Amino acid sequence: MKHILFLILFSIILNASDISLIKVKILETIMQELSVDSKKLIWSDNSQLLAKLEDRNNLNIVSNCEDASLIIVERLDLSQGCKNKNIFVLNYDLLSKIDNSFGALFWKKGRPNIIILEPRINKQSIKINDKLKPYLEDRIW
Repeated sequence: MKHILFLILFSIILNASDISLIKVKILETIMQELSVDSKKLIWSDNSQLLAKLEDRNNLNIVSNCEDASLIIVERLDLSQGCKNKNIFVLNYDLLSKIDNSFGALFWKKGRPNIIILEPRINKQSIKINDKLKPYLEDRIW
């Protein structure tokens, strides 16, 4: 019985690790395919995610949101100095709660979903490459 419990817990841990790695790779790709007016500097309210993105050395990571040009958030509690930045969310509900959020990455039925809101990227002068065009939406569902 102990061996079965161990195998179940081990498989859950491996699955969570795989999802975390997949999330980092998807976010890295999305951030690389975006163009903003200023230098692309990225910050996240998830310190573990930020550390994983920084370890991959493909993005310019900053230590506070005030210095960032792109912010990745999981929670609603942003400081006042960060609310006017370009914001990408990791929770679908935050798209409607954060006015400056232009896109989202979230899991639904065990699969990653990406949404980029075309009116918001146009308003924020964010350009996307062809790889992201299939994820464009006119509005929040």
